[in-house]
Amino acid sequence: QVLLTESGGGSVQPGESLRLSCAASPRIFSINDMGWYRQAPGKQRELVAGISDDGSTNYADSVKGRFTISRDNGKRKVYLQMNTLKPEDTAVYYCNANKVRYDPFDKLRDVDYWGQGTLVTVSS
Repeated sequence: QVLLTESGGGSVQPGESLRLSCAASPRIFSINDMGWYRQAPGKQRELVAGISDDGSTNYADSVKGRFTISRDNGKRKVYLQMNTLKPEDTAVYYCNANKVRYDPFDKLRDVDYWGQGTLVTVSS
């Protein structure tokens, strides 16, 4: 089953903005850690930004000051606002969730869940 669904990718020119969204399945009761990763052609998947349920965030050095991650815990959604996009930001972006519970009494599942990915292309 699909547990994470991304949207918002597309093609833009350098300097423009995009906002990615990721929605978790209603089957999931809570998620501690959420984040965005990306994978460019021929490269390894890398962390772009992460956010915990207490709101603490971390970013890759390459996106600091340009990207902002946020989440809506009640709706189990995470967002990535990407500004001043550069050609080197071109990649497939994946939503990630970790430390998940399916109900209030469920054990904390320390497993990585991934979305299907959404393509971001930055080109003039």
